[in-house]
Amino acid sequence: MKKLVGLYAICTAAFLSTEAQQITDHTMPGIIQTFERDINDLQKVYIFKDSPEYFGRMNTYYNEQLQQLSKLPYSKFDIDDQVDYILLKRRIDKLQLDLRNDEKAYKEIANVVPFADKIITLQKARRRGNTPNPEADATTMNSIQKEIQQLINTKTPLTQAQAGKAVQVIESLRYGLQNTFDFYNGYNPQYTWWVNKPYHDADSMLKKYAGFVRSQAATTPAGFKDDGSGIKGTPIGSEALKDLLQYEMIPYSAEELVAIANKEFAWCDAEMLKAAASMGFGKDWKKALDKVKENYVAPGLQPALINRLAEEAIRYVDSAKLVTIPTLAREVWRMSMLTAEQQRFAPFFLGGESILIAYPTDEMDDKTKHMSLRSNNYGFAHATVFHELIPGHNLQGFMNARYKTYRQRFTTPFSIEGWALYWEMLLWDKGFHATPEEKVGALFWRMHRCARIIFSLNYHLGKWTPQQCIDFLVDRVGHERHSATSEVRRSFEGNYGPLYQIAYMMGGLQLRALYNEMVAKGKVPVREFHDTYLQQNAIPNEMFRAIIMKEKLPRDFKTNWRFADALLQ
Repeated sequence: MKKLVGLYAICTAAFLSTEAQQITDHTMPGIIQTFERDINDLQKVYIFKDSPEYFGRMNTYYNEQLQQLSKLPYSKFDIDDQVDYILLKRRIDKLQLDLRNDEKAYKEIANVVPFADKIITLQKARRRGNTPNPEADATTMNSIQKEIQQLINTKTPLTQAQAGKAVQVIESLRYGLQNTFDFYNGYNPQYTWWVNKPYHDADSMLKKYAGFVRSQAATTPAGFKDDGSGIKGTPIGSEALKDLLQYEMIPYSAEELVAIANKEFAWCDAEMLKAAASMGFGKDWKKALDKVKENYVAPGLQPALINRLAEEAIRYVDSAKLVTIPTLAREVWRMSMLTAEQQRFAPFFLGGESILIAYPTDEMDDKTKHMSLRSNNYGFAHATVFHELIPGHNLQGFMNARYKTYRQRFTTPFSIEGWALYWEMLLWDKGFHATPEEKVGALFWRMHRCARIIFSLNYHLGKWTPQQCIDFLVDRVGHERHSATSEVRRSFEGNYGPLYQIAYMMGGLQLRALYNEMVAKGKVPVREFHDTYLQQNAIPNEMFRAIIMKEKLPRDFKTNWRFADALLQ
């Protein structure tokens, strides 16, 4: 205990650079929480997140925090503090990289908003309640209107990305101007008398300008060629993929990941042939899959099926004593339906606090309705309801909201999607899927995860078009064309990072490898393994490995856990 107190005293001394820091918690969790509060407070003051002022202030803050981190007695930390240290430094490094990229993007469109400094200057004066010069402020707002009209007449050509950034900046400036006007208006009679009309005119002009800039953008990304799919994405290239993989602690190249996916695919192929033969279709697995797709419930009955499958999975996990499920978690999961528009991007279930159910709606045409029925059949649902609910996403989210919540900013899809996919693997191994039809449904999803790696990496490497990705899902996995198109659209036009689709299988393989290291060898009981994972929050799996194996980490840690090498041999 004395050693622990002494260690925290050293941490405190290292971080007592300002008076404000003297009232904070100087454990690593406390340092992380203070960091997040600081960022939140700074962003409330420096509200123009695309401005030289913001870039400079935040970069200064990040550098100060890195300097403070370097003073901490890392070698005396226990493994949890070492993990927290590494993850905080990783987060700051990423925030600085994002800041540099944002600054570069801003400089590309600065000529589109030459009036930005005028608005920022007005808002800066408002921050501390400076007494305004109403006549001068009115003149400034009138001049902004004139500048914008000149810019509209000029018609600067912009790419989609540049236009998006410019509109974002214009809306931010519009909010900042409103923030200033609302502060003084009605409280300073001279201000209201002079500024009321110029402000509303300037606000209307800013709104008009945002729409104009949006309309001037190139309708397609640079280099885009419509391949018939209509999907407009932006491949990021090999170097960007390499950087993202390093950040996500995945020490494999894109080419190695494709090779791993193909090995997993080969296993799926062999198992699919066994299941097809058991169903009487010999080696024609697509006929077996088609049979499974036709086993769906009538519209209106899917929610009842989801509830039954959810309860079945909970009973199974309980009986096998695989993970602790809190009583409240069993009670508070929910369900809702996906709209027709949402199903254009998500043709299957989604999960979290609620399971979001994809099934035909009255807005769909008959062809789309039938494909939605086939895509959400019993066999597929049997293998995905537990993925979305318990023990998958829902249980993990429940625990993340209650354990080590300060780590939530370190969340990665390799942990979130990896955990849910890992349960697909584990329950397959445990015999959860009792019939050949259920096995076909489960194998479809395993093949789907493999295919996601292959098509997304080939796309971002510039080797495949979106249409080739769609055709691959239809031909190689057995997707309905509607669901394949939605899947690819979600991957390249949705709000998902380039590695998101890779995270399912790779995160699952990480946890399976660790299960084999710790549980299969008798080092940790299975329920303790899973409970411990859920109590660490959704940190990178390599960091959980260090915690569960009690392995100290070097201060300059670099990812080195090649968890899938056996699949490359």
